[in-house]
Order: sequence, then structure tokens, then C-alpha cells
Amino acid sequence: MTTMIAEVYDALRDAQGVSDEKARRAAEAIAAYDARFGEIKSELAGVKIEMAGVRGEVRNLRWMTGFNLALTVAVLLKLFVH
Repeated sequence: MTTMIAEVYDALRDAQGVSDEKARRAAEAIAAYDARFGEIKSELAGVKIEMAGVRGEVRNLRWMTGFNLALTVAVLLKLFVH
């Protein structure tokens, strides 16, 4: 049995011309959408954690590239000046 939102079900039942089965299916459909968005939210949290790791790696690569560039320039200057 799927879950449903009781408030939506009650509101649909109070509306005129809505059968019990239609109200139940509508409330279950809304609950299914809510669950789907909850899954998306949890996946997004996982992506944010992975992005934090990627940012750290990029920062490390930036430092390594800068050090390598500075060392290369120093060696070239030493070769041409001396």
C-alpha cells in the first residue's frame, strides 16, 4: 500500500463530486512526488560533498602548478643570465 497525505485526501473528499477512489489516488500521487523530491535532495547533498573534495584537489593542483612554473622560470633565468 502506498502512502498518502491525509490532509489532501480529506480536502478532496470534502469537495463535491469527487469519489473516494479518485481522492485516494490523487493523495497518493502527491505523496509520491514528495518522496521523489526527497530522493533528489539527498542526492544533491552527496554531490555537494563530492564537490568539496574536488575543490580541495583543484586547490592542491593550483599550488603544484604555480610551484612548477616558478621553478621553471628560475632555472631558465639562471641559464640565460649566467
